[in-house]
Amino acid sequence: MNIRRRTLLGGMATLPALGALASCGASGSGDTTEITYGYIPDFNGASLLAIAEDQGLWEENGLTANLQTFTNGPLQIQALGTGDLDFGYIGPGAMWLPASGQSKVITVNGVGQADRVIAQPDIESIDELAGKQVAIPEGTSGDMIVQLALKEAGMSIEDVEKVAMDPATVVSAFSSGQVDAAGIWYPMIDNIKAQVPDLVELAQNSDFADVMQFPNVMVTGTNFPEENEETTLKVLRVLRAAMDFRAENLDQTIELTATMTEGDAEAVAGDAENGEYFTAAELDGLVEDGTVETWLESMNEYFEENDNIEGETVAPSEFYTFDLFVQAGE
Repeated sequence: MNIRRRTLLGGMATLPALGALASCGASGSGDTTEITYGYIPDFNGASLLAIAEDQGLWEENGLTANLQTFTNGPLQIQALGTGDLDFGYIGPGAMWLPASGQSKVITVNGVGQADRVIAQPDIESIDELAGKQVAIPEGTSGDMIVQLALKEAGMSIEDVEKVAMDPATVVSAFSSGQVDAAGIWYPMIDNIKAQVPDLVELAQNSDFADVMQFPNVMVTGTNFPEENEETTLKVLRVLRAAMDFRAENLDQTIELTATMTEGDAEAVAGDAENGEYFTAAELDGLVEDGTVETWLESMNEYFEENDNIEGETVAPSEFYTFDLFVQAGE
């Protein structure tokens, strides 16, 4: 099923008051384990959690989940590292963090198809971006797709005038003609099109499907799965059940996500269109045949080429708990 996601995650914005987070690490209360779970309030970041809340999946698996909203992935990785968060969600732009040994990946959530390199109406090719201002939210999939598009055109980021901006500023800057191009994603592009209806899309995720996929994932702390294996398995059982529900009930999932995020259902539906999501069994197959590991290895190579990795690169087999995801379905 092809639906979508946009993958934010860049920049270390102001950290929420972590004192508001309920539990510092998973804790047991009788037969119920309390966890804190971070998410970004869009379809990709919230849909599985909205299903879990509505369908009683947490309770069914002996969990009480305290859900916490974050603006991006790196903040969640920071909270995982300090023990203020047990689980979280990040997009492809933040995958350099697990590759740097700062978190573990417990499952792929979906594959994003929402990212674009867009340009003002008088620009018709990537080549024409040479020397022009390109707005980029650093550390996001918008950043990634610009780099990939430039590389395919035989160029590099040094050939354009990179203007680092947060995503909301990209929308206003492009709409007002302050920049020539941008790396950004849907549904934000819909907002831009309202002002610049004849903008040009120069590149999109599918252009690079043979060399790079854009997975977004669920994460936990580096030592959490080893120290809390049963809790990790419980969470994975919740996510697996929610994946199957989402695949079979997309319209209802959109409504649940809109309610949870206090968003417009039509906008959430547009957000949901730009990605590929899997049932748990489909993801088992992609794990077992090595497809997911290949995706992550390609991302590692990208981050190494762009000097994003901090320290030694951690292989996907070391930062992804492949075995636990499959075990949770047995």
